[in-house]
Amino acid sequence: MGSRIGRSAWLAVIILTSVLSAAAARAVPYAAFVMDARTGQIFYEENAETPLAPASLTKMMTLYLAFQAIQQGEISLDTVVRIPADAADEPPSRLGLRTGQEIKLRYLLRAAAVKSANDAAMAIGYALGGSKEGFAARMNAMAQAMGMTHTHFINPNGLTADGHYSSARDMSILGRHLIYDFPQYYNLFSRRTADAGMAQVSNTNRRFLDAYEGADGIKTGFTNAAGYNLVASAQRGDVRIIATVFGGTSTADRNARVSKLLDLGFAHAPAHAQVVMTNPPVARPQDAATTQVAANIDAPPSDAPARVSGPIETSLRPQPRPGSTVVTFAAAVPAKEIEDALTAALAAPAKEAPTEIIMTATAIAPGSAPLVEPEPEVVTRLSTSGGSLWGINLGSFPSRDSAERALITVALSESTTLNGGLRRVIQRSGGFDANVMGLTRDEADLACRRLQARGTTCFMVGTDE
Repeated sequence: MGSRIGRSAWLAVIILTSVLSAAAARAVPYAAFVMDARTGQIFYEENAETPLAPASLTKMMTLYLAFQAIQQGEISLDTVVRIPADAADEPPSRLGLRTGQEIKLRYLLRAAAVKSANDAAMAIGYALGGSKEGFAARMNAMAQAMGMTHTHFINPNGLTADGHYSSARDMSILGRHLIYDFPQYYNLFSRRTADAGMAQVSNTNRRFLDAYEGADGIKTGFTNAAGYNLVASAQRGDVRIIATVFGGTSTADRNARVSKLLDLGFAHAPAHAQVVMTNPPVARPQDAATTQVAANIDAPPSDAPARVSGPIETSLRPQPRPGSTVVTFAAAVPAKEIEDALTAALAAPAKEAPTEIIMTATAIAPGSAPLVEPEPEVVTRLSTSGGSLWGINLGSFPSRDSAERALITVALSESTTLNGGLRRVIQRSGGFDANVMGLTRDEADLACRRLQARGTTCFMVGTDE
């Protein structure tokens, strides 16, 4: 008898909890946003800048900062993370981490992205920020650098907290950065299952991924305060659309709304459009007031000038050596003029040919007056010396812009090993190959090993002949 009463009471609690959760979901505000991921063009918005509870959409920023830290060599996929008590104590969804346990970062990333595990996200935050508060400061600095003007983070996983909010517009911006800043990791969001070290985990977004043609991410979220949230991306042909919903009343309601929004986007988007690349910003908590954006490079529309803005770290500014030619251009000059200047320098008579060419750009913001005697910012260093028949290949990319952006990012992150390399984008039937040529075999080998250690695709190419 007592056993039946216990079970009945427990069932009543479950039913009551479900009813309260459904009521809370119906009561939360609704917001929606649709954009062309290629260009940022907005097709629809409703309450898109209203600060709302993002729930686990927060983990998109946690993962973005982790991907960036890997790319910059701050941490690696195989770094072993010791789990703090704050992470082990987090409520579901959980991977089941224990205080003091050690686990590789790659498994935490999979658990946070695929299962939306709160304990895994908190562990990532501690690994990169030293504490929940330290990582939150880093998240907010990055949000500011991205232009997420209605966002403030308190924790790495999105559990409800006073002062933790975002908007449909801001989360769409973040989703776009994930797609274009880290294409090598983006496939993580479309995996139906993943090995998280301790367990095989299933994707919280698998119903939508299976139901909507072309869907390949990005992130779900639910709390009573937030309702059912989703930032979704889908690609059909050359068209990629991002749609975001805050405040769905159920998983089915949320997915149906997002499907309609994506349909709207595909109906209005042009079949072909040049991708206007996102700025991959670098931000630290101490930069929150005036965020430093390193290597902040836009790939412009076809009719717009090239643009380079933001300070590049002083350590990346090599001093000209004897025999160097410095080609300086303003940040707003067309890309064609930059290429012409480089071509002219390379075409100099043999006795006048420089041993290296240093291309620099003054950091002039679009539409502003030129600075007085600006200090040049190094974009890349190109070697013209002979005898270097090796190079590296970073893989194939869907557009020339994305290949060039990858080359610039790698040139900046690996300035010590690639400062004698020549960036080359080669169009092939399957896409655009991103290469850095003009290296010795040892230079190419070292560069690839360093890049691969940070999770970047890299293959050596060349010959000893």
